[in-house]
Amino acid sequence: MNAFDIAAVRADFPILNQEVKGQPLVYLDNAATAHNPTQVLQATQEYYQEYNSNIHRGTHHLSQVATERYEQARQTVADFLNVSTEETIFTSGTTDSINTIANIIGLSGRLTKDDTILLTHLEHHSNIVPWQMLAERTGCQIRVVPVLDDGTLDLDVYEVLLDDTVKVVAFNQVSNAFGTINPAAKMIAMAKKVGAWTVVDGAQSAPHGAIDLTALGCDFFAFSGHKVYAPTGIGVLFGRKELLSELPPFKGGGEMIKEVSFEKTTYNDLPFKYEAGTPNIEGAIALGAAIKYLTQFDQGEVNAHERALIQAGAKAVSAIDGARLYGPDDRIASLSFAIDGIHHYDLGTLLDNMGVAVRTGHHCCQPLMARFGITGTTRASFAFYNTMDDVDRFAKSLERAVNMLR
Repeated sequence: MNAFDIAAVRADFPILNQEVKGQPLVYLDNAATAHNPTQVLQATQEYYQEYNSNIHRGTHHLSQVATERYEQARQTVADFLNVSTEETIFTSGTTDSINTIANIIGLSGRLTKDDTILLTHLEHHSNIVPWQMLAERTGCQIRVVPVLDDGTLDLDVYEVLLDDTVKVVAFNQVSNAFGTINPAAKMIAMAKKVGAWTVVDGAQSAPHGAIDLTALGCDFFAFSGHKVYAPTGIGVLFGRKELLSELPPFKGGGEMIKEVSFEKTTYNDLPFKYEAGTPNIEGAIALGAAIKYLTQFDQGEVNAHERALIQAGAKAVSAIDGARLYGPDDRIASLSFAIDGIHHYDLGTLLDNMGVAVRTGHHCCQPLMARFGITGTTRASFAFYNTMDDVDRFAKSLERAVNMLR
């Protein structure tokens, strides 16, 4: 592992070295999309300049090189998750991954009208709507674990809701809206006692710490490349081999087959059984480059740096008269807040005029916002390339914007 040098890290991200509306950019919208280091940009360029070709089916040199790099990327991702390559499926992102698993569970016949899917009040719409669609097709019920006033889940109610009717439990490991860190290992262990399958949305946890899915024990896990410093349009679905081997495929076409006749199709081995059609080859290779880049640093030092940033940000927000922070004190990446008497959109617009990029709105978490009686928040979300100078600029700009709006 390399020592964490923030100046060297920032030098790897050329997009950060620009001005927005005459001010140096302070980018605090990383929970939505993080930026790409030069190493990832180079991997993308090299693919198109040197070996652009379709994979797996070609005997010529370019196809063989592309296939090798694509499968090397899969191995990098599998190592990052501590799982096998057979369990590592490339998708277009977390949303695609969750939709895929919801559909193959539906096709499997596991759910009936007497069964239950258990969600939580902290979920992103991408971990709500696919399950609602599945419930509509199967007639099963959806139950929701409530969230407490501090932004954490009510685990006592979770335990009560976990009865023998629950066949699927789906929840995020880290909340994109509030930065809440859910006790995933504990929740998974509790779900196993009733025989429920667990689906973990790892979109916000993957960029901020080591992910060991073998130790975690979940059945399925999803994350997106653009949260971990890779391009958009690429993501990963992990599924336990014994389950994926038995579950039916969702999409049909090239690559997911062994043999096809008009009478019968024999499906391919894992993971190709779930990768129909030409994949996002460049995206997968770039994702592999991003993970190699991210994991070269001492994770403890990176985590300490990120926690210091968000704690300083929380302190700055709390100093504003009428400010309300949402979520627990022990949060990751996302700092969600409201200022009495000021609309979050107006605040975000003024901050943008000062070169500070934040996210405003419901963050694709409308049920969570409704739970707290609000339409949205202002969210500053941090990455490991952010600095204390960014926090200071954010704090000063926030104070100025609030004074202007009042």
